[in-house]
Parts: sequence; C-alpha cells; structure tokens
Amino acid sequence: MRKVILTPEFAHYPRDWHFSPGIDTGDFIFLSGITGTRPDRTLAPDPETQFRDAFSFLRSNLLQAGIEVRNIVEITTYHVGLNQHLSAFVKVKDEFIAEPYPA
Repeated sequence: MRKVILTPEFAHYPRDWHFSPGIDTGDFIFLSGITGTRPDRTLAPDPETQFRDAFSFLRSNLLQAGIEVRNIVEITTYHVGLNQHLSAFVKVKDEFIAEPYPA
C-alpha cells in the first residue's frame, strides 16, 4: 500500500515538483522535501521564520496522515549557513519537538 500524504494548501507540490510531500506505506510514513516554503511558494526573509514555516509544514503533513509530531522517530535536516543559524534552528525545533527526542 502506498498512499500519498498531501495537505490542501500544498496540493500543488506533485504538479510543480514531481514528488509527493509524503508517502504512507502502511507501516511507515516518509516525508520528503519539507522546506520553509509557504503555500504561495514564497520564503520568509529570515531563517527563524523559515524554520518555523518548515516545522509547521511538517506538522500539517503529519496531521494529514493522522499522526502527531510526537510520533516522529527520526529527523534528518540539511542547512546552509548552519553555524550562523544553529541557535535559531534549535529554538524553533524545540517549539515543535519535545522529549523523547527523535534520532
């Protein structure tokens, strides 16, 4: 079983980017390409807001799949300018992610 996870506000992703924001396999949910892009395809001018937008997008996709952020078991993140943005990333991540922390 493969079910596409697609929130209404990001329904344009498969058409625009030719990938699904998420796939539910029945046993696992895989999310891909969670970025700080807003539904109108814009980016906030500052990294902290982009991080918040990304985690909001992540949460929306999880809720669409019927689960919550607390169900996450692993997160992989990629950054440009990590040293200058790390404190903002950790601050925002901690607004969404609580113990027990994902791997």
